[in-house]
Amino acid sequence: MRFDELNLNTPLLNALQDMGLTQTTPIQSKAFSVIMSGRDVCGIAQTGTGKTFAYLLPSLRQMKFSKKREVQMLILVPTRELVIQVMEAVKKLTTYMTLQVDGVYGGTNINTQKQRVETGSDILVATPGRLLDIALDGSINMKAVKRLVIDEMDEMLNLGFRTQIKNILDLLPERRQNLLFSATITDDVEKLIQDYFKNPEKIEAAPTGTPLENINQSAYEVPNFYTKVNLLELLLNSDASMNKVLIFAGTKQLADQLFEQIEPAFPGAVGVIHSNKAQNFRFNAVNSFKDGTYRFLIATDIVARGIDVAEVSHVINFDTPAMPETYIHRIGRTGRADQKGISITFITPREIKQQAAIEELMQYKIPIVPLPEGLVISDVLTEEEKPKIFMKTDRVKLPKKVYSEIDFHKKSAKKLKVNAKVSRKDQMKKKYGKPIKRKPKK
Repeated sequence: MRFDELNLNTPLLNALQDMGLTQTTPIQSKAFSVIMSGRDVCGIAQTGTGKTFAYLLPSLRQMKFSKKREVQMLILVPTRELVIQVMEAVKKLTTYMTLQVDGVYGGTNINTQKQRVETGSDILVATPGRLLDIALDGSINMKAVKRLVIDEMDEMLNLGFRTQIKNILDLLPERRQNLLFSATITDDVEKLIQDYFKNPEKIEAAPTGTPLENINQSAYEVPNFYTKVNLLELLLNSDASMNKVLIFAGTKQLADQLFEQIEPAFPGAVGVIHSNKAQNFRFNAVNSFKDGTYRFLIATDIVARGIDVAEVSHVINFDTPAMPETYIHRIGRTGRADQKGISITFITPREIKQQAAIEELMQYKIPIVPLPEGLVISDVLTEEEKPKIFMKTDRVKLPKKVYSEIDFHKKSAKKLKVNAKVSRKDQMKKKYGKPIKRKPKK
């Protein structure tokens, strides 16, 4: 479907034309009329299928200019990078509209953000933790919100934002439209939808867990970490088509460790980002990856949710993710906007269970590719990979100690006192040697 076939106004059509966009994606065409009707919506679509524009276009179409500058539309996202990405999308679409958009997120000065939101905005994009801090401080009025959008809800719950999200939902007015978009709908997400949404319309561009048709998936079975490093270096050197490669690492420590191993072979062409890096460092790393300065970017799953880079040629899962839904999000970074993409996964014997869970979710068997010739199989193991040897030790039973009288000091008579109640009769007997009776009263 073409955008000019939708009920869009001239400012939005002009903005889309400036971006060179003419055709809608399936999730955009399916969601538009339902959102315009005012119903709550639960949209399921794989990463890279245009979820952001799917909720922005109908929402912006219905928004009206207000002199009060109160937040009419609230968008919750899990990461700082995603806040910036959504804000950029809103600004592009509202080029010919008089609407103010702002964003708040952690990791920066909260007072600066408070002063900015106090001046007023029509659309607010926020991470749950920082938004709740600002809202409870009274710096923002939530009573004017007419539309709530929750993007990547499953990831927010994984990050531990359940309590903050519930508190935010309780602060919002009851009469509002709720929109939820995600690539996966977990049981926790379903529970929240049941509690806070009103008969939501479920829109599915692709069933949850379905592998993207535009992505060619494959995997290598490797024995250990250093063999993975050797394989990664060999692939990057031998395949010229790997011009924009996103490499996923499971932890921040692993990302740094991998960067130290790979960077000397590709000086100035590889970057790394994770949540321990400063905000400016992360933004600069993503921008360097976008403009081609970095040929490869090593990232953790949390940070990578906010990376919207067109034409990612390959996604390499350096380690197999523990959560099968995470795999769907990872590979969705390539093959975006109807382009072809390639996903490669390195699987060690310890990660076979994760592989099985991923294949069960997708109902798809990931093809195993033979290891390339010339690959050096390392026999060096990391501390985590070294087998743990548990020695059984027989505890010797010591004989019970027999105490003699000389082991104890005899207590003085004063210390032998106990807190026992003594009658007056006994006190008098002890004092005078005989019982003393009170004389009867006359």
